[in-house]
Amino acid sequence: MVVQAYILIQTEVGRAADVAAQIAEVQGVTLAEDVTGPYDVIVRAEARNVDELGKLVVARVQNVPGITRTLTCPVVHI
Repeated sequence: MVVQAYILIQTEVGRAADVAAQIAEVQGVTLAEDVTGPYDVIVRAEARNVDELGKLVVARVQNVPGITRTLTCPVVHI
């Protein structure tokens, strides 16, 4: 079973579009869009398990220049 999550991202002022474009190229990211509101970019990502999802967020997404904060929201199926 694949683990999916939304990653809500805050960026430095004026960097949202650039951050979204860079994150869209990361393997495991299925969608990355710049938005308005309290978050600047919303990403949908998937991985084989929770550990791989964590590695994706910490090692790849959070290393994109211009990001100031992330919030990862795993998708649940109730």
